[in-house]
Amino acid sequence: MWRFAQVGIALGALGVMICFMGLFPGMTGAEPTLGIGIVQVAMVLFGYALLVFGALIYVKFTFYLGVSSTLLQQIGIRFALTGILLAALAGLADILGFGSHVRDNVTDIFFGQWQMVGILASFAISSAGVLLYVTAGLPYAINAPTEALIDTPLEVDEPEADETIPSQSTETTPEQP
Repeated sequence: MWRFAQVGIALGALGVMICFMGLFPGMTGAEPTLGIGIVQVAMVLFGYALLVFGALIYVKFTFYLGVSSTLLQQIGIRFALTGILLAALAGLADILGFGSHVRDNVTDIFFGQWQMVGILASFAISSAGVLLYVTAGLPYAINAPTEALIDTPLEVDEPEADETIPSQSTETTPEQP
């Protein structure tokens, strides 16, 4: 099960690619338009969500495999997920109907500076949650991945009753005058 950390790396890399495709649509060959559209915002949010999920999966299966989460780690997970939710609410506020640029007969939806600030602040909350999850683990969990590599427990050869363990000689040399 420890190889699941590679899935976390793949999710994180895919998330970064999708996020950059949303931020810079010209990289994919699409013609850049004026402003930021709903597809771009959705791609940035989806890419960042994949990045956060990939980071949490990687940390869990690399550093804390087989170890139950501490309370601070669970709080870190909740911060990360809350940051993603708040970023989605801030980015899609106008589309959901509670933003300052709601569509009507005269005006169109506009991605404003407060939405950008809300998304960036939410990304910071989410990143802080991942960092809290990483740093709040139990110190003995660092050796968990190497233990997970072993399928069977190691057997220690104990000497039988008739075998003697060689010991160091306790003889002393006589002092010379």
